[in-house]
Amino acid sequence: MPYVQGLRCRECAREYPAEALHACEWCFGPLEVVYDYAAIASRTTRGSIAAGPNTLWRYADLLPAASDGAVSLGAGMTPLIRADRLAAELGLGELWIKNDALNPTGSFKDRVVSVALTRARELGFKVAACASTGNLANSVAAHAAHAGMESVVCVPADLEPAKIIGTAVYGGRVVAVEGTYDEVNRLCGELAAVHPDWAFVNVNLRTYYAEGSRTLAFEVAEQLGWQAPDHVVVPIGSGSQLTRIARGFAELHDVGLLPDAPHTRVSGAQAAGCAPVATAFAEGASAVRPVRPATIAKSIAIGDPADGGYALDVVRASGGAVGAVTDAEILQGIRLLARSEGIFTETAGGVTIATLARFAAEGVIRPDESVVAYVTGNGLKTIDAVAGACAPTVTVPPSLDAFEAAVGSIGEA
Repeated sequence: MPYVQGLRCRECAREYPAEALHACEWCFGPLEVVYDYAAIASRTTRGSIAAGPNTLWRYADLLPAASDGAVSLGAGMTPLIRADRLAAELGLGELWIKNDALNPTGSFKDRVVSVALTRARELGFKVAACASTGNLANSVAAHAAHAGMESVVCVPADLEPAKIIGTAVYGGRVVAVEGTYDEVNRLCGELAAVHPDWAFVNVNLRTYYAEGSRTLAFEVAEQLGWQAPDHVVVPIGSGSQLTRIARGFAELHDVGLLPDAPHTRVSGAQAAGCAPVATAFAEGASAVRPVRPATIAKSIAIGDPADGGYALDVVRASGGAVGAVTDAEILQGIRLLARSEGIFTETAGGVTIATLARFAAEGVIRPDESVVAYVTGNGLKTIDAVAGACAPTVTVPPSLDAFEAAVGSIGEA
């Protein structure tokens, strides 16, 4: 890690070595990685990045782990798709969909897990663990299997069956906990204390884990010809992804990869059944009050978001907004994206698209802005959510006359 100088508390700025630490022992604030941006700028160029692998590890100089021997299934460099049909329907101009559903296990979590477990192996950990609402469990189990590590993942017992199966198939231990994600997360915090030799990617390795989300900004800027968009819409679970995307755009300018300082407006999307950040934003509050989740968007159903306050600060400072949409709107968002752009997203992506639509209608997003909406998970993970609304158009016997009578002409002038 030639460019990592150590860790620093986000609250009191106390400094620590780059070890398996996630909270300040003085004020209990979260720790973040400190980089030597001058050294990165002296070596890293657009050309050196383009010459790297077609994965998130092309940005190794800006990551807190060495790329040699990285724990990687090939995550990153997912498509950035120009969404002209969706834009026209919403009355927007330049709209892009960052489709992170095409990562190896079907979600953006492959980015953060690849970084976290690479650092975990550098620190000598042999067991990978996590608390998860599903996508992280899939990714930890898969990357651990690839790296030859044991895995222990804890999930809420009422998780979608597809996500349970998509974790258990990799052979690690899957522990279903009777409680919400926040209760599962508290349990894992206790487990991390009694099993210090386990790498809980979103507990004792969280400092490194969170850094992987910055690659969502790096890639978008590179895919847009090395420029930042005017506005991004990001789903909010813990809030970490939103804050790291904003930081990622700023860092590209800090190291000379973006000539002009970005002025990207950052907006967040939450489900109405778990919207602590959106509620705080609407009320003008400075603190995010915990809630008990009740939504189909389980992958972002975090009632006590660790980075909620930081996400709120980023949104306000950038001139963005935070919206909350109902479960019915989430399902509409899933189908809207599918029929307009051919992208099938899970419920969290439905939250993003439904919020995008609402912001467009309300004028929060302007038609003259270049906009990127982040779709972070594959629809096959939450297929039960849309099962009732998606069925055969018609059922017919196997005859031409019956088909023509039922379906009629399609595509004829």
